[in-house]
Amino acid sequence: MKYPSEILERLVSNLSDLPGIGEKSAQRIALFLFRDGRQQGEQLAKVLQELQDKVGQCSICFNITEVDPCQYCSDPKRDQNLICVVEDTKDLLAIERTGGYHGLYHILGGALSPLDGIGEEELHIKELIGRINPDVKEVILATNPTMEGEMTASFLAQKLSGKGVKVTRIARGVPFGGTLEFNDMVTLSKSLEGRTSVE
Repeated sequence: MKYPSEILERLVSNLSDLPGIGEKSAQRIALFLFRDGRQQGEQLAKVLQELQDKVGQCSICFNITEVDPCQYCSDPKRDQNLICVVEDTKDLLAIERTGGYHGLYHILGGALSPLDGIGEEELHIKELIGRINPDVKEVILATNPTMEGEMTASFLAQKLSGKGVKVTRIARGVPFGGTLEFNDMVTLSKSLEGRTSVE
């Protein structure tokens, strides 16, 4: 679509490149910022610049942070015996939202995917192995239940074997509130494999 302003067109194009924002949503945002949102636009521009200038990665766990080490790695109240391995920061945030985990994290930066050229060297696997010391009692593999996530979890389990640390995998299966008939075969199969005893 041709816009009456080249700058507006560029803004719509840039906004629609963001995940979850289509062209119509991008157009609505751009027109709002032009007509009624000057102050919000200025605040957005400022915070985007700050994001680029002041936010980096934790040198220990590779989480997004403004201070190094990050809030999780530097918190003495967190359980130093546990490291939960996730693919990305969004996975860390999902686990934190549960309020049920109080250990440390390690962000891989993705999952193994040979077809996409993502091997061991492209992920923070070497750094994870370097974090294993006598204080670490358990490594929880919380990669996504995808082909790549499963391959990554299996690879990490092999790498960590013989390091004197317990390696566990997050449970996967039928979601709470779900019904069996609407779950796919792989989900049901994994649910049966990961069954636990009822006491």
